Amino acid sequence: MDLNTAGRIVIGLGIALIALGGILLLFSRIPFLKDFGNLPGDIRIQNGNVSCFFPVMSMIIISI
Repeated sequence: MDLNTAGRIVIGLGIALIALGGILLLFSRIPFLKDFGNLPGDIRIQNGNVSCFFPVMSMIIISI
């Protein structure tokens, strides 16, 4: 692979990351998506310095 091809791949990945960031910014403004991760059925265990999070209900909704 020559440097020209590698440069095009890096630029393409950069553009894809910018697009993904824009999509995530837009999704953060949708009201019902802000509650993802805080739904009833999402399990959060905190004990001292250790915390575990199991987004059971959120994953069920995404799977549907």
